[in-house]
Amino acid sequence: MGAADKIMFQIYREADYGRQFRIVYFTELDEHNKEREIGHALAGEPFFDGFLSELAKGAGKAKLDEFVKRLNRGEHVEPDDVERELAAIGALAD
Repeated sequence: MGAADKIMFQIYREADYGRQFRIVYFTELDEHNKEREIGHALAGEPFFDGFLSELAKGAGKAKLDEFVKRLNRGEHVEPDDVERELAAIGALAD
C-alpha cells in the first residue's frame, strides 16, 4: 500500500480550557488550514494516531467520529479500543 493509499490521522485532546477531543486528518489538509490544524494538534495531548486505508476511509472516519463523541461525553476509552475496532472493520492501513 503506497502513501497515496493512506490517510494519516490523530485523535488529540485540546490544550485549552475546553479540553475537548478532536481529530485531524493530516493528509487531507490544504494550504489554507494546514498550519493552523497541525498547530492545534501539536499543542494538544495525543490520544491515538495512525493511518486509515483509502479503501475503507468512510467506515474508518465514521468509527473515529464515534470515538471522539464518546470521549467528549466522558466515556472511558483506551487507545487499544480504537485500534481494535478500526482493525475489525478493516480500516487501518499497514
